[in-house]
Amino acid sequence: MFNFVPVLLQDGVMKLNEKKIQILLTAEKLFADNGFDGTTIRQISKKAGINIAMISYYFGSKKKLLEALLIYRISDFGSEFDSIVSDKGTYLEKIDAFIEMMVKRIHQNRRTHKIVSFEYSNPFREINFEAYENYKKENFNIVANFVKNGQEQSEFSKNINVQMIIPTILGTYFHFYYNKNFYQNLLDISNESEIEHYVHNQLTQHIKQTIKALLTYEE
Repeated sequence: MFNFVPVLLQDGVMKLNEKKIQILLTAEKLFADNGFDGTTIRQISKKAGINIAMISYYFGSKKKLLEALLIYRISDFGSEFDSIVSDKGTYLEKIDAFIEMMVKRIHQNRRTHKIVSFEYSNPFREINFEAYENYKKENFNIVANFVKNGQEQSEFSKNINVQMIIPTILGTYFHFYYNKNFYQNLLDISNESEIEHYVHNQLTQHIKQTIKALLTYEE
């Protein structure tokens, strides 16, 4: 029996060594491609080039590995958002920076979002999502407080459904990405590099316009 080494958090952000990150990134790809049930620790070990004993020592089990992956991908949101808020500029300028950050994070973490969308809705899965949910609540509160401050400065309208801001960003991105074969033909995009460019430019700009319209719309 191996002793599970707890994952350390510093200022709420997960701190990992290179081997742990290598294991998590390998597991992330395999979980996304093959599903959680379709992936074994042996497969992760082989793909990462790290022995099974080391994976068990670091994470304890496949379930704990997935739980650690979710925290790894979400735990630094607050610090990244704080750096945007602390910069000079108007609230609308900061919204632009926030959306750029969000799209970059979503695109980078799209495999994790795919895993969560399947595993989170599985009523028979015994994975502990409590820590992940707590981070999501904290992140929502960070965004909600930012919007509230923008309202107090009269840069945002009074009637805003704050709960739908992040789902609007996520929904727009994933509708595009999960239908990328259709959009490749529609937009004459021929390869992954051009998809990346479209995501970080035209799609991001569209999301900026949408969110800023929602934040400034007066009935």
